[in-house]
Amino acid sequence: MKRLPIGILGSGKGSNCRVILERIHSGELAAEARLVVSDVLDAPILDIAREFGVANVYLPPGRFRTRLEPEIEKQLVTMLRDAEVELVVLAGFMRVLHEPMLKAFSRHIINIHPSLLPKFPGLEAWKQALAAGEGTTGCTVHYVDEKIDHGQILAQREVTILPNDTSESLHARIQALEHELYPAVIAALCQKYGQENL
Repeated sequence: MKRLPIGILGSGKGSNCRVILERIHSGELAAEARLVVSDVLDAPILDIAREFGVANVYLPPGRFRTRLEPEIEKQLVTMLRDAEVELVVLAGFMRVLHEPMLKAFSRHIINIHPSLLPKFPGLEAWKQALAAGEGTTGCTVHYVDEKIDHGQILAQREVTILPNDTSESLHARIQALEHELYPAVIAALCQKYGQENL
């Protein structure tokens, strides 16, 4: 079966990146990680990429706090295209993507978000769910579009919010779910790619 070439973008610890690379390494995922990119120079996700022998690069984001400068986003497109990436996987990438990436990789960028979208987009969604007194929350994998934490939903997993949950305990359970759901969605996309209809 053809292996799906993926690029992973992240800004932080890279726990989802680690799980994905472990599944590729074990043969459970028919993917090939071509490149890991971070907008944070010392992000642990870059160390994880090195640990697995995956090409990795720090991309200086420019002067904006929540997005890449347009010229830098064009550089990102070039990097991913040069690496022949077919699917872009956002793993804790804390910048909103815009026209250069969305046009170049239309319906080929996925993200995982720690809530049952469309509820609680944005930062620290598990804290938003707790504050709202929700009984359940979870995580969502979706295609990325021009809006924040929006786009077609590919899959969701639910978690019950317990009476004694703190933001830390709830976040930990959501992350455990993320580590199951994200590889499962990527595996389904690998299968589609193998049949040449990604």
